[in-house]
Amino acid sequence: MQRSANELPASGVPEATATPTPPPTLSKENFTKRQNDRGDPPDPVDRFSSKVDRDRTLPEKKTKELDGYVGFANLPNQVYRKAVKKGFDFTLMVVGESGLGKSTLINSMFLADIYSADYPGPSQRIKKTVQVETSRTLLKENTVNLTLTIVDTPGFGDAVDNSNCWQPIIDYIQSRYEEFLNAESRVNRKTQALDTRVHCCLYFIAPSGHGLKPLDVEFMQRLQDKVNIIPVIAKADTMTPEECAHFKKQILNELAQHKIKIYEFPDTEEDTEGGKLNGKKLKDRVPMAIVGSNTVVEVDGKKIRGRKYPWGVAEVENLEHCDFIALRDMLIRTHLQDLKDVTNNVHYENYRCRKLAGLGQDPKQRASNKNPLAQMEEEKREHDIKMKKMETEMEQVFEMKVKEKKQKLLDSEADLQRRHEQMRKTLEVQIKELEDKRKALEAEKLAWEQSNGVSLEELRRRSLERECPVIRARSATVSRRHSFQHRSECKQQ
Repeated sequence: MQRSANELPASGVPEATATPTPPPTLSKENFTKRQNDRGDPPDPVDRFSSKVDRDRTLPEKKTKELDGYVGFANLPNQVYRKAVKKGFDFTLMVVGESGLGKSTLINSMFLADIYSADYPGPSQRIKKTVQVETSRTLLKENTVNLTLTIVDTPGFGDAVDNSNCWQPIIDYIQSRYEEFLNAESRVNRKTQALDTRVHCCLYFIAPSGHGLKPLDVEFMQRLQDKVNIIPVIAKADTMTPEECAHFKKQILNELAQHKIKIYEFPDTEEDTEGGKLNGKKLKDRVPMAIVGSNTVVEVDGKKIRGRKYPWGVAEVENLEHCDFIALRDMLIRTHLQDLKDVTNNVHYENYRCRKLAGLGQDPKQRASNKNPLAQMEEEKREHDIKMKKMETEMEQVFEMKVKEKKQKLLDSEADLQRRHEQMRKTLEVQIKELEDKRKALEAEKLAWEQSNGVSLEELRRRSLERECPVIRARSATVSRRHSFQHRSECKQQ
């Protein structure tokens, strides 16, 4: 990477022949104006400056020229060496629908495999609910170490019902603020606490060409006062230059219409690496249309990163093809520290003020400072409304239970009736079958008796007499007895 003219040497020691030049300072008026433009909370020192001025009068500041080199001009170099030794940390959140090239852009932006080759594709990463996943990587460039934390949100915008899909993201951002606030509030604080707050959120907009979706508007409205939002148009190579320019204007108009605040890049006079555009011109390219690629192709004997199509090559690092260079330079090279400052001085301070201001009040009295009678009346109305709501809910539950019980009884009765009817039909069928069999048997019996000239009863009696003599003798005795009784009765008559 090329070193700009105002950067310090790696050694950190000024040359003996060169006169040390103090670093450029920002006037108090410009700094206050910048705070007001951004909505930064006022400096705590400014709140009490008037009181200090009344209590004492500071002596007039005098400027004197030194006769020789003393050494305090080396103070910026000391700060530089200390910062390089400590290292830097930066947390970048990427949010967007699956398949918009988020992981490819991150790898292209930092020239490293932040997402390795075995990282699952969009189809395997689709989640039923929005999840927040983090990955930390230590990047080294010359003597500078950067701890990069990438916060990914798989599942965002991929469900059929995307209601409250932004809530896990808001919870994650506020949990990082809460963690940092707790670390600051400890009695024994660490000297080098890791800053895990989200410094920037890259929001990927699908290249539909029809403006922002309702989900895009709702997400940015919910998070505009919690994190630095930078909207980018994904896969810009799917649109013509005219379509891309029209799409950018449409997005800016909708952002202004819905009063959505995004991160505004401060003006800078530093040029890009290519030296073609300065910061003011790059600022006009927002929202930036980007193309990401980790593939190296050869064009006119030069190896470049791009995407090859049958009609040509879309060069990633060509400002005429996309805004990748502009996004990378403004996000990393010129405004990375400003993103961290805005996060600390604006978003974190707002969260801290709200958090600490709410600790000393009762949760029911934080919203308003009403008099006790009005507060009691309002609480009574709320209680009555709550009781009526509970009664209505209980009645609905009771009616639902009664309906369920009635339906259960009706179903049971219908089942019993069905089983009874089925058994009745089965019995009728069996009775009919038995009746048919009985009639068939009677017909066979009658036909046999007619064909043989003897009845079955007579045949049964004869067979019994042949088989048992006792029975035959008894039958003869019974016959004689009956005949004797018959003769006696006749004589008596």
